[in-house]
Amino acid sequence: MTALSILDLVRVTDRTDARIAIDNARDLAAHAEGWGYRRFWVAEHHNMAGIASAATAIVIAHVAAGSSTIRVGAGGIMLPNHAPLIVAEQFGTLARLYPGRIDLGLGRAPGTDQPTVRALRRPIGADSFPQDVLELQSYFSAEAAERQVQAVPAAGTEVPLWILGSSTYGAQLAAEFGLPYAFASHFAPDLLLPALQIYRSRFKPSAQLDRPHAMIGVNIIAAESDAEARRLATTQQMSFADLFRGARNLSRAPIDDIDSYWSPRERAQAMNMLQRSIVGGPETVRRGIDQLVAESGADELMIVSDIYDHAQRLRSYELIASVASQAERDDVEQAAA
Repeated sequence: MTALSILDLVRVTDRTDARIAIDNARDLAAHAEGWGYRRFWVAEHHNMAGIASAATAIVIAHVAAGSSTIRVGAGGIMLPNHAPLIVAEQFGTLARLYPGRIDLGLGRAPGTDQPTVRALRRPIGADSFPQDVLELQSYFSAEAAERQVQAVPAAGTEVPLWILGSSTYGAQLAAEFGLPYAFASHFAPDLLLPALQIYRSRFKPSAQLDRPHAMIGVNIIAAESDAEARRLATTQQMSFADLFRGARNLSRAPIDDIDSYWSPRERAQAMNMLQRSIVGGPETVRRGIDQLVAESGADELMIVSDIYDHAQRLRSYELIASVASQAERDDVEQAAA
């Protein structure tokens, strides 16, 4: 069975604030644990009023404290924004607090706009991402306890690293380092299949991973009917249109007619970025998941259900988990027949 996981955007809506968004993320993780999701990730985004996970490690700590078994992590930390030592200290601390439950996904993008990049003091010029990944990984090893410079208390925690990507670069790096790979097809789907082919064909086993493990991001909006799911999806569609306009608005309630909101050009841009999305009632969602897994061979799906109302977002994830469980039961029955 393809494992299911969650990428939560920790959305601030026009009727909530950052505290409510962070508490909602914690509540979703607690529910997801009971529904059988494997992991729950949040991402580093800066200068975005509608996303409350900029201090990613702190949000992870809050989420992990409200659950007991689900893996919690970053999807991801934008490593060039930070010294590897600092990231290792933060995630080593998380690993001590929540042993065996912390993941660390790593990306290269800034996660923000150019003025904020300058405010982050992000280095400009040579790409040191591969070297930074190896340095970061070394701080988590047992041998790190013997070194002059240590990321206390990270030594010996062996926090698993993931490489994130939306191009073939990350696929090559994950394969070379023998790390699991997560592709961001929930917003950049064009290179999904080429990236997966490169990753699998070039993979080199490592101490962390003996065979390729590919996870793909996918937007899934589930509701009781196709029509209701399409309406709920307009919240995310408006967010994409806003980004094209340079506006970073808070998440807003769904609307009945999305074509009254965006221009034909914005629609074309958004639908290209969202082309892998699965939106519908239970049967539509099941078909969509089956087709995506059959085409990609994904080991795991990282699901984004960007829905305005928290209760409806919970219901979406519950329906998705139910659909997946039923599909697994059907497969078992079919195999036994």
